[in-house]
Amino acid sequence: MDDWTPHRRDDGELLGWIHPAGDSWVAVDVLGRPVSDPIEWLDAEAALETHGLGWLADPWMLDGEAARPLRVRMVEVIPARGGAPGRIVVKVDDFGDMTRDAAEQFILPWPLPARLRPPLPTDPDPFAR
Repeated sequence: MDDWTPHRRDDGELLGWIHPAGDSWVAVDVLGRPVSDPIEWLDAEAALETHGLGWLADPWMLDGEAARPLRVRMVEVIPARGGAPGRIVVKVDDFGDMTRDAAEQFILPWPLPARLRPPLPTDPDPFAR
Protein backbone atom coordinates (compact mmCIF):
# COMPACT_ATOMS: atom_id res chain seq x y z
CA MET A 1 0.00 0.00 0.00
CA ASP A 2 3.04 2.26 0.02
CA ASP A 3 2.24 3.44 -3.50
CA TRP A 4 -1.53 3.82 -2.90
CA THR A 5 -2.84 7.40 -2.99
CA PRO A 6 -5.91 8.10 -0.83
CA HIS A 7 -8.91 9.62 -2.59
CA ARG A 8 -11.40 11.55 -0.47
CA ARG A 9 -14.77 13.18 -0.98
CA ASP A 10 -15.03 16.95 -0.71
CA ASP A 11 -15.94 16.52 2.98
CA GLY A 12 -12.70 14.61 3.63
CA GLU A 13 -14.25 11.14 3.94
CA LEU A 14 -12.01 8.42 2.49
CA LEU A 15 -13.53 6.74 -0.58
CA GLY A 16 -10.56 4.50 -1.32
CA TRP A 17 -7.20 4.63 -3.04
CA ILE A 18 -5.69 4.82 -6.47
CA HIS A 19 -2.56 2.81 -7.17
CA PRO A 20 -0.33 2.36 -10.20
CA ALA A 21 -0.79 -0.55 -12.58
CA GLY A 22 1.89 -0.25 -15.22
CA ASP A 23 1.17 2.98 -17.11
CA SER A 24 -2.40 3.08 -15.76
CA TRP A 25 -4.17 3.34 -12.40
CA VAL A 26 -6.56 1.12 -10.43
CA ALA A 27 -9.23 2.39 -8.03
CA VAL A 28 -9.64 0.42 -4.77
CA ASP A 29 -12.51 0.88 -2.30
CA VAL A 30 -12.24 1.12 1.51
CA LEU A 31 -12.59 -2.66 1.83
CA GLY A 32 -9.53 -3.16 -0.39
CA ARG A 33 -11.53 -4.32 -3.44
CA PRO A 34 -10.67 -3.10 -6.94
CA VAL A 35 -13.50 -0.99 -8.38
CA SER A 36 -11.86 -0.48 -11.76
CA ASP A 37 -9.61 -2.13 -14.26
CA PRO A 38 -6.39 -0.27 -15.08
CA ILE A 39 -7.57 3.14 -16.36
CA GLU A 40 -6.53 6.79 -16.53
CA TRP A 41 -6.13 8.70 -13.23
CA LEU A 42 -9.22 10.90 -13.65
CA ASP A 43 -11.30 7.86 -14.56
CA ALA A 44 -10.07 6.11 -11.39
CA GLU A 45 -11.16 9.14 -9.34
CA ALA A 46 -14.56 9.06 -11.07
CA ALA A 47 -14.89 5.32 -10.37
CA LEU A 48 -14.40 5.91 -6.64
CA GLU A 49 -16.82 8.85 -6.65
CA THR A 50 -19.45 6.75 -8.41
CA HIS A 51 -18.85 3.73 -6.15
CA GLY A 52 -19.24 5.97 -3.08
CA LEU A 53 -19.78 4.64 0.44
CA GLY A 54 -23.52 4.01 0.61
CA TRP A 55 -23.04 0.28 0.05
CA LEU A 56 -21.39 0.05 3.50
CA ALA A 57 -24.89 0.42 5.02
CA ASP A 58 -26.25 -2.54 3.05
CA PRO A 59 -26.66 -5.96 4.66
CA TRP A 60 -23.79 -8.42 4.22
CA MET A 61 -23.50 -12.15 4.82
CA LEU A 62 -20.87 -13.76 7.03
CA ASP A 63 -20.07 -17.40 6.33
CA GLY A 64 -18.45 -19.83 8.74
CA GLU A 65 -19.71 -18.58 12.11
CA ALA A 66 -22.93 -20.60 12.30
CA ALA A 67 -24.72 -23.47 10.59
CA ARG A 68 -26.03 -21.01 8.01
CA PRO A 69 -24.72 -17.64 6.81
CA LEU A 70 -25.33 -14.78 9.23
CA ARG A 71 -26.85 -11.53 8.02
CA VAL A 72 -24.60 -8.76 9.35
CA ARG A 73 -24.08 -5.00 9.15
CA MET A 74 -20.83 -3.08 9.02
CA VAL A 75 -19.88 -1.38 12.27
CA GLU A 76 -16.34 -0.23 11.53
CA VAL A 77 -13.80 -0.41 8.71
CA ILE A 78 -10.20 0.45 9.53
CA PRO A 79 -7.78 -0.05 6.63
CA ALA A 80 -4.20 -1.13 7.30
CA ARG A 81 -1.87 1.82 7.81
CA GLY A 82 1.59 2.54 9.10
CA GLY A 83 2.39 -1.16 9.35
CA ALA A 84 -0.62 -1.84 11.59
CA PRO A 85 -3.13 -4.38 10.30
CA GLY A 86 -6.60 -3.19 9.41
CA ARG A 87 -9.86 -4.66 10.57
CA ILE A 88 -13.51 -4.90 9.67
CA VAL A 89 -16.07 -5.11 12.48
CA VAL A 90 -19.55 -6.42 11.72
CA LYS A 91 -22.54 -7.16 13.93
CA VAL A 92 -25.40 -9.57 13.53
CA ASP A 93 -28.23 -7.63 11.91
CA ASP A 94 -30.79 -6.71 14.57
CA PHE A 95 -33.04 -4.99 12.00
CA GLY A 96 -32.95 -1.81 14.11
CA ASP A 97 -34.79 -3.43 17.05
CA MET A 98 -33.81 -1.31 20.04
CA THR A 99 -35.51 -3.76 22.46
CA ARG A 100 -33.08 -6.55 21.58
CA ASP A 101 -29.89 -7.25 23.48
CA ALA A 102 -26.73 -5.93 21.86
CA ALA A 103 -25.96 -7.88 18.69
CA GLU A 104 -22.94 -10.15 18.57
CA GLN A 105 -19.94 -8.60 16.82
CA PHE A 106 -17.18 -10.20 14.77
CA ILE A 107 -13.75 -8.72 14.08
CA LEU A 108 -12.42 -9.68 10.66
CA PRO A 109 -9.17 -8.91 8.88
CA TRP A 110 -8.81 -6.15 6.33
CA PRO A 111 -8.90 -6.29 3.31
CA LEU A 112 -12.31 -7.90 2.84
CA PRO A 113 -12.14 -11.64 3.56
CA ALA A 114 -14.02 -13.97 1.18
CA ARG A 115 -16.36 -15.12 3.96
CA LEU A 116 -17.87 -11.63 4.22
CA ARG A 117 -19.95 -11.08 1.11
CA PRO A 118 -23.06 -9.42 -0.31
CA PRO A 119 -26.28 -11.45 0.07
CA LEU A 120 -27.23 -13.92 -2.64
CA PRO A 121 -30.78 -14.85 -3.70
CA THR A 122 -30.05 -18.37 -2.38
CA ASP A 123 -29.27 -17.17 1.17
CA PRO A 124 -31.77 -18.10 3.89
CA ASP A 125 -34.64 -15.74 4.70
CA PRO A 126 -33.23 -13.37 7.35
CA PHE A 127 -36.62 -13.16 9.09
CA ALA A 128 -36.96 -16.93 9.54
CA ARG A 129 -35.20 -18.52 12.48
